[in-house]
Amino acid sequence: MTAGNHSDWRTAEEAHTDDVIGDDTLGEMFAASAARNADTTAQLYKGGVYDRSLTGDVIPAAPDGDYAELSYERMHHLVKYLAAGFRDLGVGPDARVGILANTRMEWALSDFAVLSAGGVVTTVYTDSSPKQVQYLLSDPEASAVVVENAEMLDRVLAIEEDLSLSFIVVMDDIDVDREDVYTLETVYRRGEETFSESAYQSWLDDRDPDDLASLIYTSGTTGQPKGVQLTHRNFRANVNQARRRIGPRPDKPPDLPTVTAETRSIAFLPLAHVFERLAGHFFMYASGAAVSYAESPDTLADDLQTVKPMTGLSVPRVYERIFDNMRTQASESPLKKRIFDWSMDVARDYARTDDPGPILTAKHSLADRLVYSTVKERLGGNIEFMVSGGGSLSKTLCETFLGMGLTILEGYGLTETSPVLTVNPPEDVRPGTLGAPLTEVDVHIDTDVVDASEFDGVTGDVGELLVDGPNVTQGYWNAPDATTRAFTEIDGTQWFRTGDIVERTDDDFLIYHDRLKELLVLSTGKNVAPQPIEDQFATNDRVDQVMVVGDDQKFVGAIIVPNFEELRRWADSEGVDLPDDPEELVEDDRVHAWVQTAVDAVNEELERVERIKSFALVSREWTAENDLLTPSMKKKRRNIRSAYREKLAEIYGEQQVEAV
Repeated sequence: MTAGNHSDWRTAEEAHTDDVIGDDTLGEMFAASAARNADTTAQLYKGGVYDRSLTGDVIPAAPDGDYAELSYERMHHLVKYLAAGFRDLGVGPDARVGILANTRMEWALSDFAVLSAGGVVTTVYTDSSPKQVQYLLSDPEASAVVVENAEMLDRVLAIEEDLSLSFIVVMDDIDVDREDVYTLETVYRRGEETFSESAYQSWLDDRDPDDLASLIYTSGTTGQPKGVQLTHRNFRANVNQARRRIGPRPDKPPDLPTVTAETRSIAFLPLAHVFERLAGHFFMYASGAAVSYAESPDTLADDLQTVKPMTGLSVPRVYERIFDNMRTQASESPLKKRIFDWSMDVARDYARTDDPGPILTAKHSLADRLVYSTVKERLGGNIEFMVSGGGSLSKTLCETFLGMGLTILEGYGLTETSPVLTVNPPEDVRPGTLGAPLTEVDVHIDTDVVDASEFDGVTGDVGELLVDGPNVTQGYWNAPDATTRAFTEIDGTQWFRTGDIVERTDDDFLIYHDRLKELLVLSTGKNVAPQPIEDQFATNDRVDQVMVVGDDQKFVGAIIVPNFEELRRWADSEGVDLPDDPEELVEDDRVHAWVQTAVDAVNEELERVERIKSFALVSREWTAENDLLTPSMKKKRRNIRSAYREKLAEIYGEQQVEAV
């Protein structure tokens, strides 16, 4: 279902301005928002999760299992005093300060404090090994690091001889007998003693929009991470672009979801990743929204019930999990499952039509009472829209949620673009697309790098996406050769090469096809994009994870993690006695036949060259912890291939093992 006229909303978007849109630095942006929204809620934080050092008379302790709130005025007060504390400890203009912590309110406070003090924030994932932490702090020559707790502190202290740290700050309340280790509360107290409003204003005034704001290291699916240099202007431009797309505008109907000072969002993706950092952090705080912090992804269901957010962002894998949980709960009885399957068909039919008519409308109303309303209540009951990024979202899954009344705006971007390049406008949501480019984002499709005839159903230009705009990085930290390779000049313009194959429709929406380097080139000479095939399994109840393979082979194959919960349920209902050991389970012919049914169903939707001719089952889930996914939940394809050499040999023969 779509609404609105493309040219109308695009014209209004380009012309729009308001108090949020500006060309100042991030510190100034936050200060201005705090002044506009002084009395409204800025942060919601949960009690009983962390032993916070910033409690007592600094911030009120939240009740165990419940949330407390901070106003923008109080948050700004904390940021100012923390900035003064960091300055007193030696953080001056352009000093690099690392943050190694999970997504929590102190991450946001530390970020704005360091930026306001004139520093540069470099981010470190909490699941980074000591070797990775050493690289992510030594490469940018970080002079300080803010860590979450004693565990993260020990990880840094284990490698401190390889670093040049002047001091370390710990968010939690711990006892450390070292003069160079402070709690965040201690930094606040130093700022309290030394703070001067005029000095604080001078720190903000001294920063220029073109100054470096952050180094964000690409998590990467292969190779050593590169430090992406992002300036205040890069981030600020992207906030402006997102505001024009998703913020309020006079031309928008009153029932259209927007992000305003009345919005309550929920944050749970890593703030070390640029997606949450911009869309769930800089953009939300600039807009005066209230940001609530989930305890962890594992407690998200309970936190949604408590916080009752209106919006949030996630990666496709989480939306797939939400759907899987819905389906699992519906499988408690045959009747519930039949009702669920029927209601999902109705949702998709409803999403795919502009005119549902009386019969489909009646079915949709019934399905809403029976299923959709319950699903929405489990998400807190107030969701207006969610944003999906960081990977390809299944078109069918997007249609399913949209038809249930849960709008997911799929977008697209990269760390190097701050990150948002495109997102579906709320006026015109098109499942299966990445949306249209944001204002000031110029795109060029390099059609020379692929053969368009290899892609099924393509109607527009297809090729590598090249982009230019104020949100695009100037390059990588201390990596001039990598910077040179990342850009190409066309008619005097330096275009950033995304490495992604996209299609541009006649009305300027983009459709993702695959990574340029991840195209499978079969030995027959045919090119096959694995991502669209993998997306076909997103709503399949028998497959949990899948990676399509076939480079230099005669046919397409797949490595599959079965849905073990659904498998056990099927076995119980059919009286099938399966082995308990997971390794034996994936070798069982009956399990293979059970998964084959799912593969056959997907193959029916694919072109002959794309069909999975053979697959191997594996027993463990792919996660960031076992290094088979990136922290942003993208597949590390090389690592998966390496981990399952023997499985690849089952599909293609022993020669495949040598080729990995």
